[in-house]
Amino acid sequence: MSSRLPLAGVLRLGRPSDIWFKPALSVVVAVAPPNIALLVLGRLDLAMYTMAGSLCALYAHNRPYAARARALAWVVLGMLGGLAAALVAASLAPGAVVLVTVGAVLAAVQKVLCDATRIGPPGNVVLTFISSAALFTPQSLAEVPGHLALAAASGAWAWLVGMAPGLLRPHGPERRAVAGALHAAAAYVETAGAGRSGGQVEDRARTHAATTAGPHATAVARTHATAATAVQAARQALLSAGRPSETRQALERLRVRAEVALASPADADPAPLRTWARQVRGNRPVPHVDDLPGLGAGPAGPPGPLWRRLRPVAPLALRVALGCALAGYASLALGIGRPYWALVTAASLYQANLTLTWGRGVQRVVGNLIGVLLFAALVPVAHIGGVALVLCCLALNFGAEALIGRNYWLGSVCVTPMALLVTEFAGFQEPGRLITERIVDTLVGALLGLVAAVAVPDRRWQRVVRAEGRAPRTLAATGRSRGLHPDQRADQRTGSETTEGVRP
Repeated sequence: MSSRLPLAGVLRLGRPSDIWFKPALSVVVAVAPPNIALLVLGRLDLAMYTMAGSLCALYAHNRPYAARARALAWVVLGMLGGLAAALVAASLAPGAVVLVTVGAVLAAVQKVLCDATRIGPPGNVVLTFISSAALFTPQSLAEVPGHLALAAASGAWAWLVGMAPGLLRPHGPERRAVAGALHAAAAYVETAGAGRSGGQVEDRARTHAATTAGPHATAVARTHATAATAVQAARQALLSAGRPSETRQALERLRVRAEVALASPADADPAPLRTWARQVRGNRPVPHVDDLPGLGAGPAGPPGPLWRRLRPVAPLALRVALGCALAGYASLALGIGRPYWALVTAASLYQANLTLTWGRGVQRVVGNLIGVLLFAALVPVAHIGGVALVLCCLALNFGAEALIGRNYWLGSVCVTPMALLVTEFAGFQEPGRLITERIVDTLVGALLGLVAAVAVPDRRWQRVVRAEGRAPRTLAATGRSRGLHPDQRADQRTGSETTEGVRP
């Protein structure tokens, strides 16, 4: 059990994303104008609805702009759908037990839709936070249209914020993806032992021997998996970028060079790969390399009907619904006034397998416990007035996005006080009670979320693991055999949802 549920490395900090500042700045730009407008109007009590739309700016930062436009539009629509269902339920439901049940069902639907559509980080957790918080906000049916209009307006603003960088760097995401593939391929070539001696490649048999035994084999497998994921991510980025252009064709030729280096590291030179990677970034002309006949991305296949992609994640839906419901009911039994915190904690845990789910639970608990201490330190400042409260929330939004790519727990240190301060937009509250309730809900949600993960195991994943034990392969090959998106394969390798956005 200790090997399946490890503690070592769960809290280790990784390197920040190359574009960590983009989602961090985007969320600030998306949140600030609506909140400032409400502050001027004296209606900060409506900030929850504007933030629902503004947080959509966290999504799709790695996608080419043609694909980003579609993805952000669907995120905004999904947010509005969940918010509408929650507000109507809040208006009509006879009691808190019914609201928790509705919240658990919504969380399960949001999780499976985000996984099936591969929307990417921050995934379902932001959507679940929005809908769950709305469930426990006093509401009447007559107010629902106005509140949805506020969310839709701020969601449209978030869409514009997400698309604005395309005016300056229309090929930025594709360039970053190809540069990442070239860098990863160069690292694999070096790790695999494709050294140089007098300008000549080492003997193939010597290279093979060095890469098939000992600790070096682990490093080779790890860098190969990283490079394979990066090359596939670059391919997907170019395929989703819209109509071919001269720039994209040049980027595709460079991606092919990375793929060739991945297939034959002994014949590759890492130096030009790294040089091309540096030249691809920015707005400089893309380096020209000759075509390699017979190699290329090929036509993009259709993703398949949504129902077919939903079928494999049916056990996940049950797991999320069960975990969220148990957490919410337990919070109610303990007399907590905001059971949606426990519900969201449970919804945030579920990863590709039990080991990663356990790791996420540890990260969530550690980050939240430190976060409530930060909230206690910030409360005197936030209670100075509405301006201080808004500025504190903006700073925490930026900090969460800037740090969460290093490790989920570090971002949660900022997310937790931000979520607590959001509850004070309608009026300042007693901080001791808020802190106590948040700690209890975090522990309850993490514990019962893990119980649901054990109670409803992923048999499909277990079959893959058993097959892996009989026939070891690299992680990249495993991901291809399961039909996973490159982002999902990277998630399984690192134990995180990549550079996630705000996770309340």
